[in-house]
This record gives sequence, structure tokens and C-alpha cells, in this order.
Amino acid sequence: MLSSEEILKIISTEIEKLNAPKAPEGLYLPIKYTLTLSGKRIRPLLTIAAFQMFDNRIHKAIPAALALELFHNFTLLHDDVMDNSPVRRGEPTVHKKWNENTAILSGDAMLIEAYKILAKSEPKYLPKLLDIFNKTALEVCEGQQYDMEFENRNDVQISEYLEMIRLKTSVLIAACLKIGAVLGNAEEEICEKLYDFGIEMGLAFQLQDDLLDTFGTEAQFGKRIGCDILEQKKTYLLLKAYETADEMQKQKLNTLFLGGNISEFDKIQGVTTIFNELKIKEKTMELIEQKHKNALSILNTLKIDEQKKQILYDFAEMLMNRQK
Repeated sequence: MLSSEEILKIISTEIEKLNAPKAPEGLYLPIKYTLTLSGKRIRPLLTIAAFQMFDNRIHKAIPAALALELFHNFTLLHDDVMDNSPVRRGEPTVHKKWNENTAILSGDAMLIEAYKILAKSEPKYLPKLLDIFNKTALEVCEGQQYDMEFENRNDVQISEYLEMIRLKTSVLIAACLKIGAVLGNAEEEICEKLYDFGIEMGLAFQLQDDLLDTFGTEAQFGKRIGCDILEQKKTYLLLKAYETADEMQKQKLNTLFLGGNISEFDKIQGVTTIFNELKIKEKTMELIEQKHKNALSILNTLKIDEQKKQILYDFAEMLMNRQK
């Protein structure tokens, strides 16, 4: 079986081999720019990792793996516009380097390319792959819509937030594993268990992302620290803070978010100070660890040779210790 490093090398080579048209340059250059940034390639890695648990002919999983990576990057281009994010993977976002219209249109082209590449998968599996892909794509859009709606609500519950990130983040990670297993001709029960494993790890992944947005470093994280605070994102950290804060701390939070003369630096520092008082970092890590434990419990039930599952165990551990 291939290691994670060997799979990632194959993925990088295959991405470099993608032949996007050269004209119009304004459409395709941003796509090339996006795909050459130092992304983690988690989704195609998981697709191939799941596939090789059942079949060693890796080339059969390459189209689906590439399609899922293109789809993921398409969502990032559009998300960055909606969130007005200035930096992605340590570099200017497409809408900042070019403009919003370019980011939207180049993102659309990436989505179309994702379907074109997915269609190169083995024909007998294609109907099922499209069912999974289409369901996932729609759920990701639903998750993004909930995320935007939460910006204008002050009554968001933690359970609603967890459902939102399940849709926005987890379902795509889960779909990568399921699609890889389907292409490997795995039994339906195994495909579903791998999907469930992906859901739990996806939740842990996004919670870790939220944690790093406040408690990470820009050099490691690749994005500006504190963006969620500045945008008053209804993350688990903020919702847990309001849930556990006393009246004085709630008043301070409200002042920090609603005060018109507070600098961005002071707002980030002020909110982070309250998070520290309430031990929000520790509470978030507890939930991440619970999701990690749930994922491993599911993986342990899979009646597959332990060596074949090792790459997923390694992925789970990597996720728990990541700093970017």
C-alpha cells in the first residue's frame, strides 16, 4: 500500500498534468494559481486512501480524487468572496489578486472541470458517484447558506452550528472516503461506515480550524488570525463563550462586537482574553477529542485488515496535532 506521502506526490503530479486552456487567460490563470498554492490535498488523499483499502490499481481512483479537489477549491474561491477573506494559504485570495467577478467565474469553471474529470471514472460506478457528488455539493451550499444566515442571528444554538459545519465541511470529507470505497467495490456497509468516520473527522477538522483562527499563528495557519472574531462568526468558540459567560463577561463581549471605536487589534485581544478566562480553548479541544474518539470507534468496527486502515488512523492523528 502507498503511504500518505506517496499518494500526495501522485496527486501533485496529476494536478500539474491538468491541461487548462491558455485563453482567456483571465479565466484560467486564477485556476492555475489556486491549484499551485500549498494546499493540504486532504480530500484527494482520502479518496485514494479509501480506494487502496480494496484495490491497488490506483489509477482508477485518480479522476474522482482530482474532481473532489477541484470541487473543494471551487468552494474556496466563492467562500473567500462571501467572507471577504484577504489571504488563503499564505497568499492573496483570487478576488484580492484579481477581482470578485474573476473569482466567481473562475470558480464556476472549476466546478465544470470537476464534473468533466469525474466523468472519466469507470462507467459502471459513475451513476453512484454522481449521486454522492451531487448530494454533497448541494449540502455544502446549504451549509454555506446557514453560515451566512447565522451572521444576522443572535440566537444560534451550538447544535445548529454543529449541523452547519457538518454540511459545510464534514460531508465533503465523508464523500471522498465513500467515493474511494465505491470505486474499490467495497460492500455498502463498509462504504457507509467510512462515510460516518469522515463525518466525525470533518467535525473535528472544522472545530480545529476555528480554534486555530483564534489561537494559532498566521505564519503556520496561512491566514490572518482573528478573522472569525472580526466578522463575529458564530463559531463554537463564540457560542460556548456566550453560553458559559456571566453577565459582566457577556456585556464585555457585546461592547467589543458593537463598539464603533474599537480597533481590530483591541477587538481580537479583548475577545481572546474573555475566551481565556472561560477556558474556551480547553472546552473546544475537549469536543475535538470527543469527535476524534467517535471516529476511531467507527474505524475500529471495520472488518478490514488493520494494516489497510493504518493510513486513516495516521490521518486522524495528524488532524489532532495540526497547526495549519
